Amino acid sequence: MSNTTNITWQEWGDHDGEPVCLFKMENAHGAYVELTNYGATLVSAVVPDGYGTYGNVVLGFSSLQGYLDDDCYIGSTIGRYANRIGGGSFELDDTTWHLEKNDGENTNHGGNNGFNSRIFKYAITAEGLFFTIQSPDGDGGYPGTLELTVHYIWTDLNELIISYYASTDKRTVANFTNHAYFNLSNNGAKIFDHILTVHAATMLQNGTAYIPTGLIESVGSKGFSGTTIRSKMLINEINITGLNECYVLSGQLVNAHKLAAELTEKKSGRKLEIFTTYPSLIVYTGDYLQSKHSGCKGEQYSPFDGLCLECQYYPDSPNHLNFPSTVLNPGDTYRESIIYKFGTI
Repeated sequence: MSNTTNITWQEWGDHDGEPVCLFKMENAHGAYVELTNYGATLVSAVVPDGYGTYGNVVLGFSSLQGYLDDDCYIGSTIGRYANRIGGGSFELDDTTWHLEKNDGENTNHGGNNGFNSRIFKYAITAEGLFFTIQSPDGDGGYPGTLELTVHYIWTDLNELIISYYASTDKRTVANFTNHAYFNLSNNGAKIFDHILTVHAATMLQNGTAYIPTGLIESVGSKGFSGTTIRSKMLINEINITGLNECYVLSGQLVNAHKLAAELTEKKSGRKLEIFTTYPSLIVYTGDYLQSKHSGCKGEQYSPFDGLCLECQYYPDSPNHLNFPSTVLNPGDTYRESIIYKFGTI
């Protein structure tokens, strides 16, 4: 891994009396990412297209207020538990833990006050940018005092490496991800013509309100193999129905990371490769995306402006014994990582 990244920062405002900063990680070629300690959030990723022109390929806001008013988790770190837990509860050690219900009868992305809206402490070292947070026992209904560190590295190969380290003082459940919305185009187009490959032969069967039934089935017609986003969506004159699906990853290992997915956009000549240690990938087409503030393209965001490719554990795992366990024990360390590698076709 080549890494000569220069990290700079500036004050960006404050929230609840705590300072918020904007960080810039720039590599030797002039490509850079911006992040903020509000939600340990990815604000921008400015990388070259196939013609050498630099542009931002993730949705984000140019001011802190955009994030304070955001309810779509744009670029944020998600916790304590990424995605949904059915019924807003789970059993652990013969105790039923009742969570904040913020998605009908379910909890989603950690509840009403998830990590996306928290201020993280930060540290800049030779190893990159570190964001840390402590979540107290009972926070959002979850047991245990949880310590989370999110470590960002930006390399000269235009790789954004995100690593999650967590510990707890009581048995609990944990699942973290980044909620970036990607759009590789240069012209502000919707994501319909992006081409996606997901390295998965099976996927979770969705029940009501995107809660898994517990069954794992073949991807069938929902598989992506050099497939346009448009071709998997129901588009008619009245509305567009997008995707919110969990794929079980089966890609080949590359330095202990599975190759999860590849996303390309022909007009820009850009490519994104995703590698992860996580067992699954959520493909979400941004059906409910909206913003009160203008984004990086100068307009308010609307559905299908960005595509989420969220590496994580399965949704609702605490309620399905046949899913990979998300239990975190005292004395153990949660260790998972995601690599977004930006390139050209």
